[in-house]
Amino acid sequence: MRRGCLSLTLPGLLLLLPALVPAGGQHAFDTYYEARKVFWKQVYPEGGRTLYCNKPFNRGWHRSINVEHVYPMGWAMKSEGCRKRKQCRASSPRFNRIEADMHNFYPARNDINKARSAFPFDMITGEQRAFGSCDFELDERRRRVEPRPAVRGNIARAMFHMKESYGLKIFRRQGEMLKRWNREDPPDADERRRNDAIARVQGTRNRFIDNPKAADKLRF
Repeated sequence: MRRGCLSLTLPGLLLLLPALVPAGGQHAFDTYYEARKVFWKQVYPEGGRTLYCNKPFNRGWHRSINVEHVYPMGWAMKSEGCRKRKQCRASSPRFNRIEADMHNFYPARNDINKARSAFPFDMITGEQRAFGSCDFELDERRRRVEPRPAVRGNIARAMFHMKESYGLKIFRRQGEMLKRWNREDPPDADERRRNDAIARVQGTRNRFIDNPKAADKLRF
């Protein structure tokens, strides 16, 4: 081997690949519908569990489960100056990239997705369960929702990715709470698997999953 050259075996090269895939906004998909098809086939090829209720599902499309945008598209529409999603899709390529970013996708029960709407995340007093055994609290008067503890870090890191990648707004009070959730619920094996799978098909990583401490430097 010549001096100064780097020699790597194939396994060693594969270990480096995640670090070589950049963070940032996605440019692989032109529309949400394109990304959604790939999401189910490539990110959850064997099925999985829903974000809010931990409900198991098998491979393939399911009528009772759909894609939840953790960072609400209603907030993204406002940042683009659109009142309707159809208007944003027709007038803003940037909105289409935002809507199609799979780091912001999670499987969710249809009824929970609808109930969450574009409500911010928060801590809600009491444990009133409006959805049976699902650990998901909804305060319709204050327009807030509280997810189960086991996914609060996942939610925080998805929100941080959208803020950093597209300059989307997170208000200070919510941001500081999400920082706390990020510290209390670090990435687990499935979240890291998702990050790798999305990187393979979308070409970008969520760097807050690779390095959760990076969130400490965010300002809101």
